Amino acid sequence: MDVETLAKSRYLSLTTFRRDGTPVATPVWLARQGDELVTSSGSLSGKAKRLRNSSRVLVAPCDMRGRVTGEAVEGTARLQDQAETAVTISLIRKRYGLQARLAFWWSGRHAETRPTGSRVGIAIRLSGPAQA
Repeated sequence: MDVETLAKSRYLSLTTFRRDGTPVATPVWLARQGDELVTSSGSLSGKAKRLRNSSRVLVAPCDMRGRVTGEAVEGTARLQDQAETAVTISLIRKRYGLQARLAFWWSGRHAETRPTGSRVGIAIRLSGPAQA
């Protein structure tokens, strides 16, 4: 599966790995930016923490509940800086419209309890089919 095919999916199952190698899959919104898929997460989320330890990821198309609907692909992910994160959030808002605007508004309502810059972008570069 390639970037173009995955980018057409409504949701992406993003699997990150704990230090002990345990996989943790999460459904995320996505957008395409060149040769990469991008998404965002809370900067203090488990997903971001796991990516700080290991850039290895598996991605697959899925439904909104995280049920995988296609082939998983290996990739590497990196956390984006503040400027890149702003672009990623803009791309996601453009793709998901009102749904994204409401979700980002809702998460921003409680911003006083979160550190400044509470979101971080994630850029995913595919490397090939998942290994069994």
